[in-house]
Amino acid sequence: MIAARFHLCALALLLGGCATVPTDLPEAQIAPPESYRADLPPAGMDGVWWRAFSDPVLDALVDRGLAANLDIAAAEGRLAAAEALLRAERADRLPTIDGSAEASVDVGEGTSQTGASVGLFGTFDPDFSGRLRAEVRAAAARYAEAGYIRADQRRLIAAAIAAQYVEYRRTGAQLELLAESTDLQRQTLRIVTLRFEAGLSANLDVRRAAADLAQTEARLGLIEIARAQAAHALAILVGEAPGTLVIAEPESETTIPNYGDGPPLGGPANLLRRRGDVLAAEARLAAAAAQVGIEQSDLRPSLVVPGSIIIGDGSIDGLFSEFLATLGAALDLPLFDGGRRRAEVAAARAELDASLAEYRQAFLEALGEAETALVAITAYRARAGSLSEAIEQSETALGQSNALYREGLASLFDVLDAQRQLISSRESLLDNEAALANAFIALHSAAASPDGEAVVASACGAPPPQ
Repeated sequence: MIAARFHLCALALLLGGCATVPTDLPEAQIAPPESYRADLPPAGMDGVWWRAFSDPVLDALVDRGLAANLDIAAAEGRLAAAEALLRAERADRLPTIDGSAEASVDVGEGTSQTGASVGLFGTFDPDFSGRLRAEVRAAAARYAEAGYIRADQRRLIAAAIAAQYVEYRRTGAQLELLAESTDLQRQTLRIVTLRFEAGLSANLDVRRAAADLAQTEARLGLIEIARAQAAHALAILVGEAPGTLVIAEPESETTIPNYGDGPPLGGPANLLRRRGDVLAAEARLAAAAAQVGIEQSDLRPSLVVPGSIIIGDGSIDGLFSEFLATLGAALDLPLFDGGRRRAEVAAARAELDASLAEYRQAFLEALGEAETALVAITAYRARAGSLSEAIEQSETALGQSNALYREGLASLFDVLDAQRQLISSRESLLDNEAALANAFIALHSAAASPDGEAVVASACGAPPPQ
């Protein structure tokens, strides 16, 4: 015997179609300036910005960091998780089918009875309320956000490696400069000592010269600490244990990498399609908008269509003797909840407003970073000329004071003061060169993607950047 039963809730026929869920994002109202307030540096190359330093050692370190950095690896793991969750949300829009099989043996007084049946059970949600579509959009936005966060990690890691490399080179140059300064002060101490032994100067002059030398030598430990910190930071950035990274000596004779003409920056509007953190904030805005749709769907009726197919009448012999199919519909009508659902919608709208504010803030911060870096580049370039002039004048002053001191026409104080000015000017120029390099790093980190290309993807459509 084969029997079939179908039950369908008549109220489902009153639902004329699927409910729609709002998809539009709120008006972002971001009007980027047409151009930066400060002048842009000249552009003379394509590709990644750090290659404008023309330093193969730096290029190799950045390449290693982008391939092995653990923060990037963690971001890639979260991207994979977000992709899997998106697939899961999309799967909810398909019917679910489960199977079952039963077999039993009843043993009585000298008799036994066997039974068996197999069946399929399934449900389907036609998404009349629009909740499933909103959940897919939210998951797609979170997937896009994870992709943009990974892109932003690459931006930050590339900039961090470049900055730490500049610091490593700066401290190395400081050690060389310290050696030159101590040699200069030892020469002065030797002259003063000879004059004291000849009765031409007081012991006080010897002590002053020795104190200046000791003060300069005392800086050695601090520079070595800073150099070790930079080396250890570079090792961590490229995914290695501190102290194990071997940094090759640069081929260039310059102490600090000199930035040439890099890739073009474009205008402030490019920040909206290049900066991973800005794009991630936009994706979070899309996710918040989808969350509003999810909460609004709870205000509408929802329909679930369950069904089952069972074959068998309970006995082994009659396993295929009976076929039972059922199809039903369960309609959920929201009637009264004390205002909870509407409160949840209001909360989601408030979160959407907060996400919009965070999106605007992310753009303003990116714009501020770029503008500050441009001003810094101009200032450090101008300062370099003044410091070079100061070094030249200090060298002349030191030579004159030494000559006058030997003739007894100047005091040791004049010599030591000229030495201090020369040493200070040289250190300032070195620091200024490092600051200028860091300003270029900050500029391109603020205004460009890590690979020198625009990052373009739809938060709810195309996959995020790979």
